[in-house]
Amino acid sequence: MNNSFHKDTVILGLIGKPISHSYSPLIYNITIELKKLDCIYLPFEVTEKQLKNAINGMIAYNIKGLNITIPYKESVTKYLDGLSEEASIIGAVNTISNIAGKLIGFNTDTHGIYESLLPYALQLSNKSVTLLGAGGASRAVIYTLIKYFNPSSISIINRTAQKGEELCNYFTDKMGYHSISSHSFNDSAIRDSLNSSALIINATPIGMYPGNADLHPLMETYSFTNEQIVFDLIYNPHMTRLLTKASKEGAEIISGLKMLICQAAKSFEIWTGEIMPVEDVFKSVKYMLIE
Repeated sequence: MNNSFHKDTVILGLIGKPISHSYSPLIYNITIELKKLDCIYLPFEVTEKQLKNAINGMIAYNIKGLNITIPYKESVTKYLDGLSEEASIIGAVNTISNIAGKLIGFNTDTHGIYESLLPYALQLSNKSVTLLGAGGASRAVIYTLIKYFNPSSISIINRTAQKGEELCNYFTDKMGYHSISSHSFNDSAIRDSLNSSALIINATPIGMYPGNADLHPLMETYSFTNEQIVFDLIYNPHMTRLLTKASKEGAEIISGLKMLICQAAKSFEIWTGEIMPVEDVFKSVKYMLIE
């Protein structure tokens, strides 16, 4: 990356609150250095009241692209000129591209999830999946599973079954998928759901560094099998308690770090047309994470 910052420099960035924990600046600036591009990626912490002005500022300051993180992935959609197919269906945006003065929203989380699960596509086809959590990340997971992996059923486990049921109804309506159900963590039926699932995905923050790193999203008495795949969307620590236990018990495991890098790679390609050197970035970022 050039040391000088001039009018032709491509400006990219991140909007959210809080953003101090985000690894996005690290990922993109490593990529910019490796690719030797005249770009800069900057974090912008904004309040809800500032959000509209911040998005409009993309035009005023000729910002080429922004990532959007918690808590604005859904609320930002009303300030955009258009949405990609997946962003429209999911109802959430994590990437905005300034295309000749028009702001278009994308959801590249779906690409990160797709790339993480693609090596297991044959194992997952027509198999049941259990998804922990019913928040924004779960929407991207469900969309990707239905569109690309042909699950026989999806079971959502959430603290409140009602929120999970709302998600079920949403995707039945949006994508015509009916084999989706919801349970609370207190439901006695969840063990049967877990036992029958080829894939278990954690889309909750339980297990995340620093506040939740010592926690486990499932009951400690649950045992995994060597026929299961366990995917934790959390990327810090790289090996969560969930993944550590699953690995010890013979399950295939997928860390959220691959998803994080792959969704960033898709955003970078949308903005610049350049391909991120995913493996090199993965190694660099993994070195920085809590093990």
